Amino acid sequence: MRNVFFVLFATVLFWGGCSGAQQAPQAAAPPAFKPVGNTLQLMQAIVIPAADAVWAVGAEAPKNDEEWAKVRNNALALAESGNLLMIGDRAKDQGEWMRMSLALVDAGTAAFQAAEAKNVEGVMMAGDALYSSCEGCHMKYPPKTAEGQ
Repeated sequence: MRNVFFVLFATVLFWGGCSGAQQAPQAAAPPAFKPVGNTLQLMQAIVIPAADAVWAVGAEAPKNDEEWAKVRNNALALAESGNLLMIGDRAKDQGEWMRMSLALVDAGTAAFQAAEAKNVEGVMMAGDALYSSCEGCHMKYPPKTAEGQ
């Protein structure tokens, strides 16, 4: 009798394990983005100071690892700011706004890579691309001073 009970128990476990293995695990939903600042605040807090730090390399090249790290970190902030400009209500449209935001990502990435290589010329070239990106965007989407932007 014990053997019969053991065989039945083992069979139930086996079939239960097989049916559970066939079920795909449910993927967790990605976290929702929670933008805090509006576009103007993002520009004032991150983009403008970071761009100024990249452009300053043309006037005075970094002299040591610490100064290069500041340029690199500001360039990274610029690149990631382009991504932030594509999230939620900050995205003015799905066409030109996205293209120009990606141009900011590209210019920031180029400046980041040049700063990593401690390449003054490369940072300056990325700074030129950054300037073109900013100007092109501001021509199409003039900056507003109201809090609603």
